[in-house]
Amino acid sequence: MAEACYERWEGRGALGYLTLAAICDGQLEDPPEAARLIVARECFPTGVLGYWTRRLAEGGLVAALTATSPPRLGHPDGGPKLAGTNPLAIAIPSSDGKPVVTDVSMGRATYGDIIAGAASEDELVPFGGEHAHKAFALAVGLQLLVDSLVGAGFGAAMLVAQPAADPVPALRARAAGVRLPGDG
Repeated sequence: MAEACYERWEGRGALGYLTLAAICDGQLEDPPEAARLIVARECFPTGVLGYWTRRLAEGGLVAALTATSPPRLGHPDGGPKLAGTNPLAIAIPSSDGKPVVTDVSMGRATYGDIIAGAASEDELVPFGGEHAHKAFALAVGLQLLVDSLVGAGFGAAMLVAQPAADPVPALRARAAGVRLPGDG
């Protein structure tokens, strides 16, 4: 289903990578006039979300993307796993050709780290030490946002928009050589 400002993609159990690739291709081929919300359901895993938002920013679009996964994060005080690591990626295009791309998982480790043997299941907790409640709250909020849009199963929600300004060069000037998120 597609409207001018909304698209709903049915993944039908497809790999999230393939679904997001098709979504990004579609947005770059037919960008929104102003902004568009894209909801993808029944697609998992989605991998590194910054990859997809970077593609869109390199095509001149502002993009924010989050996706859900099986429950892997419990409350910082303990208890059952309640939310996925639910990453959030945001990319802002720039006239200098170098978009700023942020991509943050709400876990101290990622599930990919566990699969690769770089982390243990015990390390899959909300990031932030004594402030882990903030990452946990964001993970729960992102989980419920996507769940409310996709229904049952795993999915993703993406906002794509035309930029109204080019704030990146001014930020780079203020940063005075400091490495910004997404810089190589």
